Formats: sequence, C-alpha cells, structure tokens
Amino acid sequence: MTDVVTGEAVVLDIPCARFPSRLVALILDMTVQVTLFIGIVLIAGAAGARLNAAAAAAVAVTAIAAVIVGYPAAFETLTRGKSLGKMALGLRVVSDDGGPERFRQALVRALAAVIEIWLLTGAPALICSLLTARGKRLGDLFAGTFVIQERLPRRASFPAEFAVVPAPLAGWAEHLELSGLQDQTAAAASSYLRRFYELTPAARDEFGVRLATAVAAQVTPPPPTGTPPAALLCAVLAVRREREHARLGARQQPADQAQPGDQAQAGDLGQPGEQADHAGGRPADDAAAGFGHRQVSWAADRPTGQSGLAPRQPDLPSSGQFAPPV
Repeated sequence: MTDVVTGEAVVLDIPCARFPSRLVALILDMTVQVTLFIGIVLIAGAAGARLNAAAAAAVAVTAIAAVIVGYPAAFETLTRGKSLGKMALGLRVVSDDGGPERFRQALVRALAAVIEIWLLTGAPALICSLLTARGKRLGDLFAGTFVIQERLPRRASFPAEFAVVPAPLAGWAEHLELSGLQDQTAAAASSYLRRFYELTPAARDEFGVRLATAVAAQVTPPPPTGTPPAALLCAVLAVRREREHARLGARQQPADQAQPGDQAQAGDLGQPGEQADHAGGRPADDAAAGFGHRQVSWAADRPTGQSGLAPRQPDLPSSGQFAPPV
C-alpha cells in the first residue's frame, strides 16, 4: 500500500501492484504483440508478394512500430490505464497523483519499453522496480505513473454480533463523543473485530487491550472500568457507523424538501434516545440484529452494579479485563 496525495490534497491509500503480477501481465501482452506482428507480416507478405526489398523493410518497420509502440499506447489510453494483460491480472496504470493515465504518459511508457524490455530483455525494468518505493520501471519514472492492483482479496465479513452496541454499554454510548477518533485507529479496530475468531486467545487479548487503550484515549467520556476490549471497540464502531449513515442521509436529502422536524430527526445526533435506538443499544434490537447466533459471553465477571454493568451478559465475546486510561 502507498499513500497518494491528489490535487485536492486528499490522501489516498492505494495498493501498488506486485512484481509477479506485473511480470505475468507483461508476458501476456508480449504474447499478444508477437502474435499481432506475425499476423501483420503474413498478411503483408501475401498481399504484396511483388514488393522489393525496400518496400518490404518499410512494411516490417511500420508493423514493429504499430505493435510495440502503438498497441500499448492506444490500448492504455482508451481503457484508462489497462492492457489485455493488465485486465487479466486486475492491474491499472495511474498517474502519480492517483488520476487516470493520459495519452502522453502511455506513449512515454511504450517508447521506454522498446529499450528496457524489448532490447535489454527487461533487466533495467526489473532493477528499477526493485529499487523504487512504488515498484516503478524506467517508463513509469519518465511518465510519472505507477501500476496499482485493482482486484483485491475480499475482506472477511463483519460478524453480526459485533455490529451493534452491547446492551450494558448503551447508556454510556448515548453520550459518546467521537470527534477525536482517528480514521486509522477506527480502521485497525474494524480489522481486529473482523479477524476476532481467527486470532489465538493470547493474540486476541494482546491486540484487544492495545486497540482498546488507543480508542479510549480518543473518545469521551471514558468507558466504564472493567469494560472488555472487544465490547468497547464494538460500541465505538457501531455508534460511529450509525452517525456517519445519519449524516450522509441528511446531506442527500434535498434542502427544499426537508422539513425542520425531519432535519432535526435525521441530523440531531445528540438525542440520547435516538442514538440508543440507531446504535442498537436496546436488548430487543440486539436480538433482532442477530445476537445469540454464536454462544459467546463478553462481559467479564464483576459484582452487579459496578458501573451499571450486570455480570456475565451473554452478548459479546470477552477479551479480558480492560481499564481505560484515567
């Protein structure tokens, strides 16, 4: 993955293509090009059997230029950064700012490929791609481009029992302030919950406490003492997700059609009752959302009445005791 800053100063996290996939795509493209060249030569030879040596040489040079330079330049321009080989491997050529590849850049890459790939058997391209951060070959350096991986492995589905606020934390989540929560921290917490059942108990506890400590330091008020790490992460992510959905819905609603009461209902996220309903804090909502399809228990053993949490609520998985920072 690499960070790309667009012209609007927006940072994008884009996966760079790996060398093996680029090599396979290059072999496919070269196979197509050699096949096209042989076909053009055979057609030209059959149509112009009486051509002299100079005319035959001109036809051969034109065929070479059209296949080696014209094919990749035209194809990548028309498909916005793809060739047949890149389509097969899920790759795309983009500008350094993350924008689509332009004709000038495609032409520069094709001209550079004549030397670094066809004449020098790809050795400069290999060395350059190993030395640059984004795996660029010489043509990419000259053109200001790099190759990204569009076809990524599908992420693990989010467990249904982690998509709602645990019932014992519903009251705390009503007044949760998330303005200090960083996107990187939220993404790490989401990845942890997606892989929760794949981790060993030791790794689950270690990562859970580490992430819960980072999240607790970025939200207010602090979570109740003894809250399990997974419970804290579930509550914070559920509230964050519901508020983002509500904010997006409020933006999409036309201003001239929205009534004041409707805007308050969609955009006012400070109402405790509405947040508890949207975040799934009610026990009835928990059951409707799919709680209980796993036999998991995730409130740690503690005396009844401590921080308002009942002992052994069979809602979410336990990752050990967690004391939020004071």
